[in-house]
Amino acid sequence: MFVLSGYEYLLGFFLACSSVPFLALSASKLLRPSTRSPERRTTYESGMEPIGGAWIQFNIRYYMFALVFVIFDVETVFLYPWAVAFNRLGLLAFVEALIFIAILVVALVYAWRKGALEWS
Repeated sequence: MFVLSGYEYLLGFFLACSSVPFLALSASKLLRPSTRSPERRTTYESGMEPIGGAWIQFNIRYYMFALVFVIFDVETVFLYPWAVAFNRLGLLAFVEALIFIAILVVALVYAWRKGALEWS
């Protein structure tokens, strides 16, 4: 039936993947509250009235601290599968992991020297 045999499952996968966002958006549109009250348009801050404007400047240190945390957290996620399969990988994978950890240490020293880890 298909010109390219063996790709029926791939076509089905693409159809299923492309239908998921449509179904999610349709379900959220059907299930959301539809009342338009003035209370719904206010900013939510733990049930209290908002104080001050929403456009205030934050110190860049908070963002830098969060970015350094996310980067090293993601790198830890990359190291976890390597640690699980350590016995089967061999010496080359161990050397590659040491190089990877050395790059992380260099990045940590750089962030430390730039003051990205100082909270105060």
